[in-house]
Amino acid sequence: MELDAKFSLGIDYLEETNFKILKDKKVGLLTHPAGLNSKGESTVNVLLRSSSVNLVALFGPEHGIYGDEKASVPVEDKIDQNTGLPVYSLYGKFRKPTKNMLSKIDVLVIDLQDVGVRCYTYISCMRYAMEACFEEGVQVVVLDRPNPLGGNKVAGPMMDEELMSYVGAFPMPFVHGLTIGEIALWSKKESGILKVSESARKSGQLAIVPMKNWKRGMTWPQTGLRWIPTSPNIPSLDAVAGYPMTGLGAQMGKFKHGIGTPQPFRFLTFEGKSSQELKSVLDSLNLAGLSFQIKSLKDGSGKEFDGVYIVLSDWNKWRPTELAFYMMKLSAIWETPSPFSIAKESEVTLFNKHVGSTAWWEHLFEKGSNCDPNKFLMKWDLETKKFTEEVKKYYLY
Repeated sequence: MELDAKFSLGIDYLEETNFKILKDKKVGLLTHPAGLNSKGESTVNVLLRSSSVNLVALFGPEHGIYGDEKASVPVEDKIDQNTGLPVYSLYGKFRKPTKNMLSKIDVLVIDLQDVGVRCYTYISCMRYAMEACFEEGVQVVVLDRPNPLGGNKVAGPMMDEELMSYVGAFPMPFVHGLTIGEIALWSKKESGILKVSESARKSGQLAIVPMKNWKRGMTWPQTGLRWIPTSPNIPSLDAVAGYPMTGLGAQMGKFKHGIGTPQPFRFLTFEGKSSQELKSVLDSLNLAGLSFQIKSLKDGSGKEFDGVYIVLSDWNKWRPTELAFYMMKLSAIWETPSPFSIAKESEVTLFNKHVGSTAWWEHLFEKGSNCDPNKFLMKWDLETKKFTEEVKKYYLY
């Protein structure tokens, strides 16, 4: 029996097969800075240096191909100074590759590192790209990568159909437990997920280059890979776990969740509350798998300030989205008027698109400080179990 079989990525396996699937084709590549092989070499360079691959165009998602563009800021098309290749932005004038962009290629290779959370836009970018390629007869090859939250963490609200958008492009739970390759396979095989005609979906060519020796229960450190920031506010594995924990909870109200500090999504402050008060209340929630520490950080000018750092003390017991919904309850208790009762319509729409559920908003708006997150968390747990049963047939690992 082989012990400690070595883990490898989709890009490694593609290279191992000498890029056979790309032979004699004009290749486009959709990627970003975290698109690296196991040795830390960018997929752009891996494809460029191979005599078997004719790489003719690059495609960039939100934050751009080098990850240096700000969140939610449109990115322009450009010529890549490193390679001389055209870079088509899929987060600018167009979110979906145009007929003209795709006319230059026979196959689009997608190598994007996801974080396992529905509203993180790289999977949306993949969906739109798959739709355009299937409509134009361009093959899609997805190079698979690990879900850094593992394949067993599934949590949070399901997506209401009418709220689907670029921050919710799939009918899945907030934390979905799938790899990017599994999402591609599921959306190709199941009717109605991709917004294309049935004939385009069925005739669309999709190939997934799998990882080797990845298991659903694996955490990121077990892969032996270094974490490469997938976007400016996800610089570390700490931030990956923090993203589903606090992102929704700080969207409205006076909670700040560490954006702009060295601990994004893991460092909580609340205007008008001392760190001690905040820690005391958070401790009293008895959230499974979490504990809280008072910590001092320095701002840009070197001035120290306190906050509460979220410690993930038990991975197995941790419910990834639980804290966020209790943060909303605390905001409703501590703020007068409640931020949810005075929110503008545009803020409510964006909030609901991220959460995915109007039922939660209606409850929060009506009950305010008397809202009951646990009632919803239990309901969502049942729905996520059902979802997991339905998508199991698309598991690759």
